[in-house]
Order: sequence, then C-alpha cells, then structure tokens
Amino acid sequence: VQLVESGGGSVKSGGSLRLSCQASGYIRSPYCMSWFRQVPGKEREVVAAISNHNSPGYADSVKGRFTISQDNAKNTLYLQMNSLKPEDTAMYNCAAKFMSYCSDSWSVTQFFDYWGQGTQVTVSS
Repeated sequence: VQLVESGGGSVKSGGSLRLSCQASGYIRSPYCMSWFRQVPGKEREVVAAISNHNSPGYADSVKGRFTISQDNAKNTLYLQMNSLKPEDTAMYNCAAKFMSYCSDSWSVTQFFDYWGQGTQVTVSS
C-alpha cells in the first residue's frame, strides 16, 4: 500500500487549503484513515480520522475549521482546512490501518500501519 499526499503550500492566516492523500495497492475494508501533523522538535499529533463505519474524529484544536472526507471511488482521503492559523504550520501526513475501524486508538501513531511522506503546510500571520 502506498499513500501519497499533496495540496500543501504557503498561505496567510485565515486562508484555506485542501490536502489530498491518494491510496494505492491492496486496500481492504474496513479501514481507518487519518491525518497527523508534526512540527520539528515536537511530537506528532493527530488532526482527524475517518473510517467507513465511524463518524469522523477531530482534535480539539481543529474542530469547526477542518473537515476530513473520503472519495472511495478514487481511493482518496481529503482534509479541507479553513481559517488557518500560524499554529497550523506543520508537516501533514496521512496514515491508514486496514481490516479495522477507527477504535479508541485513532489518535495513536502506533495504531496505523501505513504512512505517506507528508506535505508541508505553512501559515503566515
């Protein structure tokens, strides 16, 4: 399985970006897919997660601003990011776990088996 992110870039505070994560290979249901982000020197943190069974989950810091979605026909995961803030600046990675729904571990990096290389998001004030 390969995960390839795109859509990152540089925007001003208050702007929007939409990240995409294209999955290819042997994709099995059920699944849990998520977006994480990491700033150098800090731990990786979950942003949002979605499965083909559970309602999406979001980190408190992005609730009401970010929306995770999926297009099963295209095997693509999205993250619509609105009202961006400088503190959203990070490397964003998508992650996937197959043959499992998003359990209580959806915010734990070790729960996921596959990771993309990441796409950089930079928000300036």
